[in-house]
Amino acid sequence: MIEDCGLRGYRIGGAEVSNKHCGFIVNSGNAKAKDILDLIQYIQNTVKMKFGVEMQTEVRIVGEG
Repeated sequence: MIEDCGLRGYRIGGAEVSNKHCGFIVNSGNAKAKDILDLIQYIQNTVKMKFGVEMQTEVRIVGEG
């Protein structure tokens, strides 16, 4: 679904949707935690708008807020 939304290679700051596998976020060299969290949120929102599916992360995010 991430690929079908055209998000392969999409970047926020230093965080980027992997070009090899859209299910991964990679650090292009200078990603901050906020970049990664913002990218995750963008991906989730985009997939929900296009497919009506609420994606969940496979990792537990601690220290938010």
